[in-house]
Amino acid sequence: MSKAAIVLLFAGLFLTGGVISFWKQKQSKGVILVLALGAAMCLGSGLMRL
Repeated sequence: MSKAAIVLLFAGLFLTGGVISFWKQKQSKGVILVLALGAAMCLGSGLMRL
């Protein structure tokens, strides 16, 4: 497992936690959408690097 994959997976999980937190705080949907897209891209690229 490469360091880049680990970093991307960690960042994706961190951003996913942010999405959940912002959802509970009733933040604007645009912010949540951008954060969710970033989390999905990080997780996807991290999984592809495995």
